[in-house]
Amino acid sequence: MNSKKTCLRIAVNAAATVLACLAVAGTAAAQDIKARTMKFAFSLAADHPLGQGAQKFADLVAEKSGGKMKVSIYANAVLGGDPQNLSAVRGGTLDFTSMATGLLAGIDKRFMVFDLPFLFNDAREAYAVSDGPVAQRLLNGLSDHGLIGLGIWDLGFRNMTNSKRPIAQAQDLQGLKMRVIAAPVYIDMFKTLGANPVPMTFGEVYGALESKAIDGQENPVGVILSAKFAEVQKYLSLTRHIYTGMPFLMSRKTWDSMSEPERKIILEAAAEAKAEERRISQAKEAVAIDDLRKVMQVNTLTPEAVERLRGAVKPVVDKFAGEIGPDVMQQVTAELAALRAKN
Repeated sequence: MNSKKTCLRIAVNAAATVLACLAVAGTAAAQDIKARTMKFAFSLAADHPLGQGAQKFADLVAEKSGGKMKVSIYANAVLGGDPQNLSAVRGGTLDFTSMATGLLAGIDKRFMVFDLPFLFNDAREAYAVSDGPVAQRLLNGLSDHGLIGLGIWDLGFRNMTNSKRPIAQAQDLQGLKMRVIAAPVYIDMFKTLGANPVPMTFGEVYGALESKAIDGQENPVGVILSAKFAEVQKYLSLTRHIYTGMPFLMSRKTWDSMSEPERKIILEAAAEAKAEERRISQAKEAVAIDDLRKVMQVNTLTPEAVERLRGAVKPVVDKFAGEIGPDVMQQVTAELAALRAKN
């Protein structure tokens, strides 16, 4: 009887010890999560899929931190355009931003691989490479430049709008003043196709289209819809010439100031928000095209026309493949070949 009581007492004491340890660990973890408010700024509208993804990230961070960590959202370039946001995140005065992969080429030329014309056939391929080893290596390398890469979100395949005529072949681009992001691949591609590329921050585009300072621009349909470009553009041509991923970037200064539990919250929230943002982006693409058909003249390129454009811009691909480097090009090519072999 005494031995049974002794065993029971030991078991109870052991359980109490475990619970006490768990309580101490929980308290320690809670103490490691400090009250802080962080800023997330970007150029797109709050109702764009990226804006909705940003809000999802903010909600998840608040939820996972018990309300201690908050993220304030600043959409529509209210804190500045992409170059200003990038500089602010690197300097530590802004905590998060997201922008096109092409805009990171000034930091690391290898990011240009994501912007090569007609590289991806569909979103499945784009997501696989964006989540694969090449992308992770490039994102990890951003830490040397004051940035933490938290994944690549989705902007979608880019299409062309203009106020002059439908674009069905390279000849239709001759002489058109087309706004492009300030990335070498975009500038060279449109020059090669006979257009006059005009680098410009996103916040300036609507006004430039409205004043006829430029004839057109190119963006995914979700951006074209949310930015209300249909108000100042007549033609939409579904060229799907470049896929644009949106690296989600965090200030390394903010990251370095965090405890491990805080970093875990950021990583988990970023991964979940990326999945949600991509889901929203895919769901909205077809809806956006239908909505734009009501207010614009929309044309879709034939497969033969796409192949002719692909051939026309091959010198651009070859040029930038050399700058990107054979190791990255070979790995991306291998990843895509493996994906396509599964079909």
